[in-house]
Amino acid sequence: MTLDRSHFLVDGDWRDPATGAIVEVIEAATEKVLGTAPLAGTADVDAAVAAARAALAGPWGRTTGAERAEAIRRFAAAMKARGRGTAELVSRENGMPRSLSVGANGFSPAITLDYYAGLAETLDADDVRPGLLSRTRVRRGPIGVVAAITPWNYPQALAAMKIAPALAAGCTVVLKPAPETALDAYVFADAALGAGLPPGVLNVLPGGREAGAYLVEHPGVDKVAFTGSTAAGRAIGEVCGRLLRPVTLELGGKSASLVAADADLDLFTRALPEVSLANNGQTCHACTRILAPRSRYAEVVDAVTDTVRALRIGDPLDKTTQIGPLVSAAQRERVLAHVDAGRRSGARLTAGGSTPADLGSGWFVEPTVFADVANTDALARQEVFGPVLVVTPYADEDEAIALANDSEYGLGGTVWTTDPERGAALADRIESGTVGINHYGLDVLGPFGGVKSSGLGREMGPEGLAPYVALKSVYLAPERSR
Repeated sequence: MTLDRSHFLVDGDWRDPATGAIVEVIEAATEKVLGTAPLAGTADVDAAVAAARAALAGPWGRTTGAERAEAIRRFAAAMKARGRGTAELVSRENGMPRSLSVGANGFSPAITLDYYAGLAETLDADDVRPGLLSRTRVRRGPIGVVAAITPWNYPQALAAMKIAPALAAGCTVVLKPAPETALDAYVFADAALGAGLPPGVLNVLPGGREAGAYLVEHPGVDKVAFTGSTAAGRAIGEVCGRLLRPVTLELGGKSASLVAADADLDLFTRALPEVSLANNGQTCHACTRILAPRSRYAEVVDAVTDTVRALRIGDPLDKTTQIGPLVSAAQRERVLAHVDAGRRSGARLTAGGSTPADLGSGWFVEPTVFADVANTDALARQEVFGPVLVVTPYADEDEAIALANDSEYGLGGTVWTTDPERGAALADRIESGTVGINHYGLDVLGPFGGVKSSGLGREMGPEGLAPYVALKSVYLAPERSR
C-alpha cells in the first residue's frame, strides 16, 4: 500500500495543485515507492502566501498570547497523538533508525510546540521605560509571514523549530518541506486541521528548489527560516540581504570531538554512535572529526575502530539497528565519493569503506573510520553527511584547539575529559555555536545555531522566539507636573 497525497494545505483546506508535477518518495531501505505527493509551482506558492497574509491581517493577527498558546497546545496534542506513526514514516523515508526517530520526529515537535505555547503567554505585556526625554512603550508583535524551508534529515524536529516560535509570536507560516520527505510533512497539515488552527495560519507545500527560491523572494514574505546546506544558505542569504529581509540560517558543520589526555575512553566510545554517527551520519552537528592526543593516539584509534565495526547495520524499523540506509542513491554516491577520496589521500582506513555485502537493497554505506588524517585533507574539511569519521593526532591542548577551530564551520563540538574545569575551559575556546562536555544533546531550552559558515541566528530557547517578534517603540510625551 502506498501513502499517496494529492493536495496542498492552503487557507485551511485541501487545494488542488496548479500543475501536475509530483514526486515519488522512495523508501530508503527497500528502494521501493513509498508514496507520491504533488510539487508546488509558483501559482501554489502565490496562493499559500496570500492565505498567510490574510490570516495575519485577520483574526490570528488580533489574537492575544494566551489565545495563541491555547491553539498551539491543541496543535501539540494533535501532533503527539500521531507521534509513533510519524516516527515510523520518517524512518521509511530517510533511513533514520526508529530508535532515534521516535524522539526526534515522533515526540519532539509536540515538546517544542508546548514550550513555545508557554512563551506566547508572556508576549502581551508592554514594557514602559522611563527615559531622559520621554517614556518609551516597547510593543511586541509578529514579524509577519514566515517562509519555513526544511531539509530531509530531521524533517519533523526542524520544521517544529520554526513553526512553533513563529505561531507563538503571532506569525503565519508557509512550510516548504524537502521532496525526499514530503509525506511526513502532511502530519503537520493533518494535525493543524485536527487542532482547529484558523485558515491560513499554517500552509504546507512540498516543493523543489525552484519553489523554494520563489518563496524566498516572494514579496508577500516577511521572514525566511531555512535549514540546509551551506551552499543553499549562502544563496538564500544573498537574496534576503538584497531584499533587507530577516533570515535565520542553520547550515552545515564539520564538528570536532576533542579527546583530552585524561578522557574516559569507555564513556567516549559508548556515546560515539549518538554524538558522531546519529541518523547514519546525516546530522549537521555530528562530531565527525576526532582529535586524539599523541600519548593515547593508538588507543583512541583502536577504540573508535572497534566501536564502529560493532555497530549493527540494517532495517531502520528494527529497534536494534544502529546504522540504517542513507536517504537516496545520490546521497550514497556522494558519501562513497568522499570515501574514495580518503583512500587516495593516503589516510589509513581502519573500518568500513564500502557498502554492506549482505544487504541486497537499500542505500547503505558501512560506517567508516580513517586514521592519520591531516586537518588539511578534504576528508577533514568537507561535510560528508554520512557515516564517515576521521581521527587526527595532536601534541598538546593548544594544538587541539587550533585544529578544532581550523574549519570554515562552527556548529557543534564536544570535549571529553574527567576534569570538569578543564572541560569547561576547553569548551570556551572552541569556536562553535554549541559544545557538549562528555556528551552532546540539544535541548528546547538552549539556543541552537552556528558561527562562521554554519549559519546565522539561533533556534530554540527564548532566543529562538526573538527572530519572529517585531519591536515597536512608542514615545510617550512626558507627564506634566501639576
